[in-house]
Amino acid sequence: MFEYEMATARRADLIREADRYRMIREARKARRATPRGQEPESAVRGNRGRFARAA
Repeated sequence: MFEYEMATARRADLIREADRYRMIREARKARRATPRGQEPESAVRGNRGRFARAA
C-alpha cells in the first residue's frame, strides 16, 4: 500500500511540474508574439525626472 501512495504522490508531482513547464512555455511564446513597441506593461520608473525640484 505504501508503494501505491508513493507512486500516486510522484504522479501528482510530475503532473504539476508538467503544467508549470507548459505555462512557462506559453508565456514565453506570447511574449515573443507581442511587438516590442506595444508591450502591455512596462517597467515602472521613478518620478524624479518628471517634476521640478523644490527649493
